Amino acid sequence: MSGKLNPENKRYRFETLALHAGQEPGETGARAVPIYATTSYVFKDADHGANLFALKEFGNIYSRIMNPTHDAFEKRIAALEGGAAAVATASGSSAIFLTLATIAQAGDNIVSTSYLYGGTFNLFKVQLPRLGINVKFSSSDNPKDLAALIDDNTKALYVETIGNPEFNVPDLEALAEVAHAHGIPLIVDNTFGAGGYLVRPIDHGADIVVHSATKWIGGHGTTIGGVVVDSGKFNWNNGRFPVFTEPSPGYHGLKFWETFGPISFAIRLRVELLRDIGPCANPFGSFLLLQGVETLPLRVDRTCENALKLAKWLSNPASPAAPYVSWVKYPGLESSPHHANAVKYLRKGQFGGVLAFGVKGGRQAAKTFINALQLASHLANVGDAKTLVIHPASTTHQQLSDDEQRAAGVEPDMIRVSLGIEHIDDVTEDFQQAFEAVLAAGIRGAGIETAAEADRSLAKIAKPDASRDASPDRSGNGCFCLPALFGGKSGKASSSSANKRE
Repeated sequence: MSGKLNPENKRYRFETLALHAGQEPGETGARAVPIYATTSYVFKDADHGANLFALKEFGNIYSRIMNPTHDAFEKRIAALEGGAAAVATASGSSAIFLTLATIAQAGDNIVSTSYLYGGTFNLFKVQLPRLGINVKFSSSDNPKDLAALIDDNTKALYVETIGNPEFNVPDLEALAEVAHAHGIPLIVDNTFGAGGYLVRPIDHGADIVVHSATKWIGGHGTTIGGVVVDSGKFNWNNGRFPVFTEPSPGYHGLKFWETFGPISFAIRLRVELLRDIGPCANPFGSFLLLQGVETLPLRVDRTCENALKLAKWLSNPASPAAPYVSWVKYPGLESSPHHANAVKYLRKGQFGGVLAFGVKGGRQAAKTFINALQLASHLANVGDAKTLVIHPASTTHQQLSDDEQRAAGVEPDMIRVSLGIEHIDDVTEDFQQAFEAVLAAGIRGAGIETAAEADRSLAKIAKPDASRDASPDRSGNGCFCLPALFGGKSGKASSSSANKRE
């Protein structure tokens, strides 16, 4: 094979683009994308350098703005998402910030659902208002509710493909209609859409897609990164976005829409916001993300399969987990209120690799469950090849009030699980022994607690029975545990699989 692939050729499917898009072997013949560890690039002559800085021609200037390794990664993600252009960033959070800062200024506002990742919620609630950009939150993803919040100063409508951690799946096409009727873009965080493998929001009317590439795109917990994808379909010349149509003071009066047309957004984000603020990717990170992309379809197939199996195990009344589980959230379950939209928008038979469930006994029971796990890793990430768990109320959404947590879909008893590619039986066995540890700790359905009630609930935990071989838990969580179970001497985990776009 020559390695010459045209990503615009529609015969290439997602799995093929994940391996080939964005790169053709150079003069060295190297098949892998090289790591260009350089800060800057030699100009051909004085005029060449001047033209690059004036945006009169494309080319490499400085690695804060562009780099050949980033370029291959950006082209690959743009191809996978069906976009016209992409920009790599230092993280998913920087991708979101740069996106909004590219289109909004002081006095403007963004309309968003409250079903958001905790870091995004805090960015919207605290940081953007400090810069004069207000965010109006809807407590639902209903298009009518969001439409009611849009005014003359609104610059974008913002949602997540699968809300983290509500696990709602918004009606993207209806939201796109709302946004476009008001002359604003629909921005979708497609992190949980796994690089476009589960869903390509642009196909359903989204104008801009953002990702935390750290998650399924990278897939191995080895590097932090983000990426913004421009659909190239939004009309920035509709009178609502003067930053694209009026002369830019940073480029001697250049007008972005007049000069760059459909990719004005991606160009302005790169050459003004990324240049001036500086949260750029690094070539080593982009190299690692490219390695992850190559196996993305295989990993996501397995994680979605595992997630559905775990969700069914947790929600099955006949399961040994049933006595310990108060509820399960996963769009793949027919009982989910979001199942119909999940079937409509997500790849056929696949509903994402993350779920959440409640542990009977409330906040303390949830934390005890996590402490007792032996296989699953307790950390703040999703989309890894390994199974990960976290208690959002005390970690990712800790900075929110109880009411704000519930508005975001976070309950005090919630455990969020990001499934890896392990054998699912090993995962369920690990969960079962952790449930038994909760029982052994004497936490017997204390009820769902808010943060304010957590301290009071400790007094309700059963005291040790002298007739049982029980000893106080010295970890300071106020529980009592049977040594055999909590110490890990028993119940150990045993050592012993197309989107509608098929």
